[in-house]
Amino acid sequence: MSTPSKKIIHVAVGIVMNADNQILLAKRADHQHQGGLWEFPGGKVEQGESVMDALVREFKEEVNITITRAQAFMTISHDYGDKAVMLDVWLSREFTGDANGNENQPIAWVPVTELAGYDFPQANQAIIEKLITEFVDAPSEVTSTSASFS
Repeated sequence: MSTPSKKIIHVAVGIVMNADNQILLAKRADHQHQGGLWEFPGGKVEQGESVMDALVREFKEEVNITITRAQAFMTISHDYGDKAVMLDVWLSREFTGDANGNENQPIAWVPVTELAGYDFPQANQAIIEKLITEFVDAPSEVTSTSASFS
């Protein structure tokens, strides 16, 4: 007897970095999946929606930021047992607005060197490792696909 395949949830994840090279984090509400943990803001990509559109929508809804340009950073597939996700992670240094927890969630601007001091969902560990490699161990410009939003 075969096990039915688990639906994979496609999630747009944004790493927003300010002029001081700090990354915006938000804390998940206790009642949410992986509740009480810190995350890079973002959310589910809705049917018929591009990843970029989802990223812009989620950031505006969650943290009052409008992303104007972003570049692909990495993708991660992770199975939590009760839920499987595919994280489509984008990096942005170009945004407008002042960050605010629009859903009453705590937010923080955190230097890359301090990310390890925060509790994240397991799927986010690879993001943190790549950020440390690219911005701490060997700081350089990230080169990959980029997209502008209008």
